[in-house]
Amino acid sequence: MTKIKLVAVDLDDTLLSRDLQITGRVKEAVSAVRAAGVHFTISTGRMYLSAAKFARELGLDIPLITYQGALVKNAYSGQVFVYRPLPLVYAREIITRVHQLGYHLNGYLGDERLLVERDTPEGRRYAAFVNMKVEVVGDFLNYFDRDPVKLLAIAEEPQLDRLSKELLPLYAGKVHIAKSKPHFLEFSHPRATKGDALAYLAGLFGIKREEIMAVGDSYNDLEMLEYAGLGVVVANAREEIKKRADYVTSASHGDGVVEALEKFVLGDTCT
Repeated sequence: MTKIKLVAVDLDDTLLSRDLQITGRVKEAVSAVRAAGVHFTISTGRMYLSAAKFARELGLDIPLITYQGALVKNAYSGQVFVYRPLPLVYAREIITRVHQLGYHLNGYLGDERLLVERDTPEGRRYAAFVNMKVEVVGDFLNYFDRDPVKLLAIAEEPQLDRLSKELLPLYAGKVHIAKSKPHFLEFSHPRATKGDALAYLAGLFGIKREEIMAVGDSYNDLEMLEYAGLGVVVANAREEIKKRADYVTSASHGDGVVEALEKFVLGDTCT
């Protein structure tokens, strides 16, 4: 089997436990992987500041894939490698459509600003979920005067599925549209995908696709699972995501990540 030299792992419902923590077992496995000379990074739809906290907890002095791939930035030096915001012209059209439907909408600026139009239960729950401060700024159509990093609509899954089906053909090649969770529909730059960002890191480190392992659980992980030579999906993922994997772990969440690291990266060196 080809030696894995780069590992990219999603955060929510993958690397993190059910209570959104990095367990001691995960820390030990990641430390062993890094000690073996393998690059390990986080690849998430979360905003940079939220992801950077976990990266520092793991000691990852490496570019992180955040905002689905719209921002690739080092957690320690702050060096930006990739920045691809959502063009404002498309953002305004999507905002208008979401307004018509009455769904909650998040907006993001830079690496640290989480914006909402008004105080809502959905916004408060989301802010608590990512452990970030939220800014109430009023109507996004009036507020945004530059490209947001991304937009995120929150609603019931059937509602978001209908919206996605409506907008995908209209914005093909213009906007990347994907669910990160059943109730989260994200809109970003067409090249702001985890797969595109992973390809960038492969080039940066001089690593071949077959030398990369990606681990995820959801729809916004599909591009990186497809790009990586080895696409791993954790056991708690939906069946339609598992069908796209090269390997499905028997364990869930962080334990599934450890299983994949021990099986495909650490091999006989793991305890």
